[in-house]
Amino acid sequence: MGIFFIFILGLIFGSFINAMIYRLHIEKSFVWSRSMCPWCKHGLIWYELIPVFSFFYQKGKCNYCHKKISWQYPIVELVVGLIFIIIYLQVVDINSLAVVTTNEFINVIGYFIIVIFLIIIFIYDLKFYLILDKISVPAMAFAIIWNLSKDFSLSNLVNLLVAGLVAGGFFLLQYVVSKGKWIGGGDIRLGFLMGFVLGWPNVIVGLMLSYFIGAFFSIFMLFLKKKKWGSKIPFGTFLTIGTFIALFWSKQLIIWYLNWLS
Repeated sequence: MGIFFIFILGLIFGSFINAMIYRLHIEKSFVWSRSMCPWCKHGLIWYELIPVFSFFYQKGKCNYCHKKISWQYPIVELVVGLIFIIIYLQVVDINSLAVVTTNEFINVIGYFIIVIFLIIIFIYDLKFYLILDKISVPAMAFAIIWNLSKDFSLSNLVNLLVAGLVAGGFFLLQYVVSKGKWIGGGDIRLGFLMGFVLGWPNVIVGLMLSYFIGAFFSIFMLFLKKKKWGSKIPFGTFLTIGTFIALFWSKQLIIWYLNWLS
């Protein structure tokens, strides 16, 4: 029942993420404004806002103008639901007969919020090739506060700052050398976010994963002739994937790599 509840919660937040991305793009408040069809602007009724169900019930079309609704909506909702389950299983000891502890509850909420930030950055950069400061900057602040809440010490603060400076500085150097041709300013701030989320040395794992995933994607797109050499790619999308993987499995990957070297 706990996992089912977490999945439903993920579906709801997936719907929220979809709405937030759309409203960020059209520069409309995502707090006070009412949900509406992006084509005819007709306000949506509650039963048209049920995650996943409404999309299939309406056969992927608006009930009013009958234009197609993007598959992004149910896919994002389902993916967020599954990611929430993964987070829950990674953080909570489901084999324990005891209820979820306070620390587990706080950790789960923190991971949920971090991942919501990452998913928004992932989709927005994938669609619009842009990383918004109004998302990355609050995410940086939350990442520092959240990590310090788990270990409020000078050494942990220094660790986070070093990780942020390494990742952010790495992208800043590329930006300066290429005069902004290789990466954008949003990638620099996303580098700082990676450091504040992952800490040192986990941020190195996140960076390496991001480049491997980005390279694989680029080669795949070249093979399909969807991209050409020198074509622009949404690198922030791969940075968020690398960050998510490193967030939960960086230690295992480091151990595997060290064993492989030996």
